[in-house]
Amino acid sequence: MTGLQLNPDFTIADEQSLRGLFEPTHSLAVLKCQETLGEHAREFIRRSPFLCIGTQNLEGKADVSPRGDPCGFVQVFDERTLAIPDRPGNNRLDTLRNIIANPNVGLLFIVPGFDDTLRVNGRATLTRDPELLKRMSIAERTPRLAIVIRVTEVFMHCAKAFRRSHLWDPAHFQRRAEMPSLIKIILDETTGAPASKDEMQRMDDQLEQDYRRTLY
Repeated sequence: MTGLQLNPDFTIADEQSLRGLFEPTHSLAVLKCQETLGEHAREFIRRSPFLCIGTQNLEGKADVSPRGDPCGFVQVFDERTLAIPDRPGNNRLDTLRNIIANPNVGLLFIVPGFDDTLRVNGRATLTRDPELLKRMSIAERTPRLAIVIRVTEVFMHCAKAFRRSHLWDPAHFQRRAEMPSLIKIILDETTGAPASKDEMQRMDDQLEQDYRRTLY
């Protein structure tokens, strides 16, 4: 693998230089930005079983985390407030630690089969309010906390990225088996995966059991 050496003469370091490369922003792209969750934004969120949440710590280190549940898992309380349950994960707590340090977050809502997406920005708070958490229970399991977001910006994002990527087109689906399992990828790049195929299969099976046991 060869390292990339950038020519500093072509570095774009200010907004004026950046804007000079593009046509003026379409009026609709400016107009579409709203400060509250309108009727269609709320319906989009109701249909969405998946989102990505972007956060940063105080040093500017960024993180993006996927969140998924049955459709409607994100609860909208009013035009400026929504809440996301925090389900069991790997306990790195990257998103949650970042929110404590820097509450500004960005959300990208995705609906299967939709090429357009919904972007929501705001400020997040972590809460253990029992009444709220009870409303988010699934399979009689209540989340330990919820992320409540005070919305500051809402807008739909166009379909170009999803259409370029053919994300929902079965003809472009790739076989997961063409790459190693999650456990093997992690071990290959850290301590080393076991040479025994049987041992590797045992570890893969254990992960699937853990998924079923700890999903909620």
